[in-house]
Amino acid sequence: MTQPLVSIITPCYNSESFIKNTIESVLHQSYKNWEMLITDDGSTDNSVKIIETFIAEDPRIKLFKISNAGAAVARNTSIKNAQGTFIAFLDSDDIWLTKKLEKQINFMLINDYSLSFTSYQRMNEEGTLINEVVKAHHKLNYKNMLSSNKIGCLTAVYNQEKIGKFYMPLIRKRQDYAFWLSILKKVDFAYGIDEVLATYRIRNFSMSSKKTEMIKWNWKLYREIEQKTLIRSIYYVLCNICIKLKNR
Repeated sequence: MTQPLVSIITPCYNSESFIKNTIESVLHQSYKNWEMLITDDGSTDNSVKIIETFIAEDPRIKLFKISNAGAAVARNTSIKNAQGTFIAFLDSDDIWLTKKLEKQINFMLINDYSLSFTSYQRMNEEGTLINEVVKAHHKLNYKNMLSSNKIGCLTAVYNQEKIGKFYMPLIRKRQDYAFWLSILKKVDFAYGIDEVLATYRIRNFSMSSKKTEMIKWNWKLYREIEQKTLIRSIYYVLCNICIKLKNR
């Protein structure tokens, strides 16, 4: 059976220390019919030179350039140019395990799923694995997701031929969370594979490590993107905090 094309969406900004490992994790995939669309957001380091070295060896890797527009615009630029049946996400400092695409695309094809995700593990900035796995739920709907983002961006895949192309909202942070919510307004469920198929890198300066900042951006998401009432927004922010505390 012919493998459907998978478009891999990768935003990049000053990732010279990590982008090589990220691209190599795609090159080592057992699933071969993919294109990797990297959008560089005005990097001032050697990221672009490293990417161009790989492009010279493999035409499946494509580079687009924008200038300091943010991760959402970078992802959307790649999505706009994506030709694949499936659209997958991998940031420029994360990596996939070798069987990731093969297992996930087969899972979606066999079950006719439109949106899926997997469990993933974490590593520190230096690449040392942390003894911590984020397990994928069996399935999630819009209501389940409102309490917290339960889909790791580096694990998600959706079928754009079935549901159309979706684009990230233009907010600085939590755009992936809002993105899954928008898809779950169209499809009934996102389905999870409870197997570690990706590795997320925790950066020392990342906003995801700043809890108070995350509360602010969650509030913005509930009020401005999802347009929840004041009471509902407070409720979901508190749910999010409680879940984070429980999982510490």
